[in-house]
Formats: sequence, C-alpha cells, structure tokens
Amino acid sequence: MTELVVIFRSASQIEANVVLGLLDANGIPAVILTNLTRSVFPLAISGEGGLRIAVSEERAAEARQVIASHREEVGNGGRVVRIRDEFDGLEQRIEYQFRDPGLLEHALTHRSSVHEDVSGGVFDNESLEFLGDAVLGFVIADMLFREFPQHNEGQKSKLKAWLVSEDSLAQLASDLGLGEFLILGRGEEKSGGRRKQALVADSFEALIAAIYLDGGVEAARDFISRRFRTLIEEARQTPDEATYMSDYKSALQEHLQSQERSLPDYRLIGETGPPHRKRFEVEVWVDGAPVARAEGRSKKRAEQEAARLALDQLGTDSKVSRDNHEDHEDS
Repeated sequence: MTELVVIFRSASQIEANVVLGLLDANGIPAVILTNLTRSVFPLAISGEGGLRIAVSEERAAEARQVIASHREEVGNGGRVVRIRDEFDGLEQRIEYQFRDPGLLEHALTHRSSVHEDVSGGVFDNESLEFLGDAVLGFVIADMLFREFPQHNEGQKSKLKAWLVSEDSLAQLASDLGLGEFLILGRGEEKSGGRRKQALVADSFEALIAAIYLDGGVEAARDFISRRFRTLIEEARQTPDEATYMSDYKSALQEHLQSQERSLPDYRLIGETGPPHRKRFEVEVWVDGAPVARAEGRSKKRAEQEAARLALDQLGTDSKVSRDNHEDHEDS
C-alpha cells in the first residue's frame, strides 16, 4: 500500500478545495484528511489547521512545489491564493474582512450541505449559531442597558425579545442578502432554502459568531450595533412596548372568525437537533386541511411563523394585532 504524506494543512474547506484543484490540474492525486471533532469550536484554533491534504510519498515533493508556486506572503507565513473569493461581496456588505475566511465559510454552511459531503471535513453552522445567539444576546442586553435606562427589567426583556426574534433576524439577514451566499445541499436548494426565514435567521447568528471568533468581541459589537441601529431607533421613537410584538396567531384567529370559519389547529409534526438546540416543526390546519408549515426554536415560535405564513397563504389584508401577548415573549 502506498504511504500517504501530508503536504498541506488548512482550517478552511475552501482553501483545501483550491489546493486539491491545483494538484489535480497538475495530475497529482490527493485526498483530504481530517482530525476534527464535532464540538462548539470545530475549527482548528491552534493555527495548525484541521484539514490535511495528503499525497503519495513519491509525489510529495512535486506537490509541495506546485503549492509553493501559488502562495502569497501574509505576515510571517503564507496562504494559497484562491482562484476566486466567493464571499468578497458579502464582506463588503457586512463591512468586515475576515482574517480567517474559513470561519465565514463555516458560518454559511447549512447542515444539508454537510449531509451530502463524503469527505468528513465539512461542518455545519449549528455550533456557530449557538455561540452567535449568546454573543448577540449579551451585546443587545448591554445596548439596552445603556440606551434605555428609563425602562424597567420587564420592558427591556420584551424589547430584547423583539430585537432578537426570528422575524427581526430574518429581516436583517435579508437586508444583507445573506441567502445568496449560503452553502446548501441540493435538496435544500430545490426547496427554496435561501428564502426560508428560520434558515437565514440562524445563519445571521452564525455570522455573528464567526466575526466574534475572527475579530473579538469589539468586532462583533460593531457589527451588531450597525445592523440593529435602525431597530433601536424605531424602539426609541415608539414608547408603546406593545408595538414591538406581532401576534400572528391572534391575527389569524380574528381573520378566520370574521369569515365564520373554524379556528386554526396547530400540530407538532417534527423535532430535530440536540436537546439543547431543538427545532420544532409545526403545521397549521384550517377547516380540516393543512394551510402552512414552519419551524422554530420553540413550539411558540414555530406556531407564530406558521400563522404568519397562513395569513399570507389566505391572502388576508387584515393587519396583525399588536397586543402585549405573553405567548410571543420567548427570546
């Protein structure tokens, strides 16, 4: 059996793929090896790189020479120049340039893409989403503490819930065009994953975590402050906290009652994810037939999103009631 020799290491799947392409173009067979584990930080923080490219021992010297001819110096080391920068447009939109582009790639990788990868070296963004949720919560709480000193704890909690809600995050992600850059599996692509509210909202949180890991808490704070400024100002100019909450379930019920139709029936049809990060899928039925389906981090969020989609599906022009509903408070 031919012995394999590791000739390149990287924390970026994109960079590793570029190297594979370079070697293949020069007729050198190569494989990607990985020693990463699925943890909160599945990227190689040590700097040695978690992805290893190996070739046969007799082609190792030639492979190193090919790679060396495509390097550009960065600081005291070097990296392989990419054929193209897939995420350059996104970095311009977020006003942040990554020192480790692999982190940005990781933040945009949906689990559907991982399921279709056979190398074992691709990781989804769910762990980054978990971290981003915590970073976002901390920064928003700090902003509200400083900018709304007149609010009591309950008011700030409700305002925070609105700011970090799936609706708000999905809108901010849409403003960035984040869906354009997501790395999806073929099935998710066909089902319209780039337009799914829950998916882009989760990726927005993963993006926050990537910025935090790459540039530290101040870089993350700057990004969050820029993106949430409009919402913060909207809250400042709207003293009635009830306006922060959109209760789609009540709106759907009122719409159906006005048409003398049966009340909506919400059915839990699935749960995915680990215990600490479950996602719930809910279907809303009207008059004995399913009208819309949605998912969320809690049953309440999933029901609210299903109700919103049902209102769109039913073509109602009725305005969403904006009462201070306890059912829509979960953050």
